[in-house]
Amino acid sequence: MAIPETMTAVLLTGYGEFDKLDLRHDVPVPQPGPGDVLIRVAAAAINNTDINTRIGWYARTQGETESWSGTALNFPLIQGADCCGHVVGVGDNVDAGRIGERVIVRGIMKTPVNHAPGEFWVFGSECDGSFAQYTIAASAEVDAVNCDWSDAELSTIPVAYSTAEAMLERVSLGAERVLVTGASGGVGTAALQLAKRRGATVIAVAAMSKADQLLAMGADQVIDRDADLVAGPTWPALPVVLRRYGRYVVAGAVAGPIVPFDVRNLYLKDQTFFGVTYREDLVSENLVKYIEANDFRPVVARTYPLEEIVQAQKDFLAKKFVGKLVLVPPGDAA
Repeated sequence: MAIPETMTAVLLTGYGEFDKLDLRHDVPVPQPGPGDVLIRVAAAAINNTDINTRIGWYARTQGETESWSGTALNFPLIQGADCCGHVVGVGDNVDAGRIGERVIVRGIMKTPVNHAPGEFWVFGSECDGSFAQYTIAASAEVDAVNCDWSDAELSTIPVAYSTAEAMLERVSLGAERVLVTGASGGVGTAALQLAKRRGATVIAVAAMSKADQLLAMGADQVIDRDADLVAGPTWPALPVVLRRYGRYVVAGAVAGPIVPFDVRNLYLKDQTFFGVTYREDLVSENLVKYIEANDFRPVVARTYPLEEIVQAQKDFLAKKFVGKLVLVPPGDAA
């Protein structure tokens, strides 16, 4: 199929509300540079980072507007940290045999920073992402996957599942008892499934209206909660119920980043706390193996055409679903 000169894409024109999302049909198709591949996007899942980046949530102090890396974004920007698609072109120094591969793009990218320890770019933040018909990424950040999943299912992996796997790797989770808060969301359902494949007993914290779906996904128990969110005002209860020598790992703060914390729970019970964003290559490598072995199957609650991105983000914020919401660019089917 011939590659057009222009494409449909959603441009983020600045920090703000939904009016900053500009659907355009005349955006130039990006050209792969040395080491890059050109991908025709088949599906792009929605994540909290898409919302948080748009509203400037990552600012560390009042008045700043920062990205994941701590630097100001360059607008206009094509967001979209999750991507499933097909390689349709390659730049210099990339094997042309990659053309035709069905792939996912790693959401946390180390190639642009020359693999400096702890540093990274986020796809759709420091560089253009997947809310478009075409995108480019460094070949080293693009994993070929052979499976019978739909494009929509495969698009859920790069952010949510890599976040969950990185968390479980960081604490070396095995066949033990684990509590998953926010269990009905993207990272929550991923953590539930990936913990089960490690032999863990999973207690899911979520609204009881979602309990049957979580039990069907493998949860051993569901605990009711009015708002199944991460961090926020109910967070202080977690160190209290965490056992002696227990490990707490977090990769988000969607219910509010500032929480009260009684340090006595940490040191008197010899607990360990972990924060996770950066991830080793092993995480993506593991996920491809799990997918191709059919060790789990993601839940896609609904798909939307890319043109309905505003409604999709509104539904995402309402949190009345289990699993993931996915955008599909024109000309592709999930």
